[in-house]
Amino acid sequence: MSIAGESGRAQQMRDKAQQLSEAAEQSTDPRRRQRLQEKARKLQDQSEVERGLGADDGRPSR
Repeated sequence: MSIAGESGRAQQMRDKAQQLSEAAEQSTDPRRRQRLQEKARKLQDQSEVERGLGADDGRPSR
């Protein structure tokens, strides 16, 4: 996969996390709100990992 593809995937995950966060804010059911917030957090974390992998040039850092 190309670096552009990896960053595009990370962006898609961030966008979805934002949508989930907004849905959580609008939810009146506390359980649903919590589930949506947790999903959003997981996607955001995953997108950060993806972004980090995309920036890795394969050389060890010192």
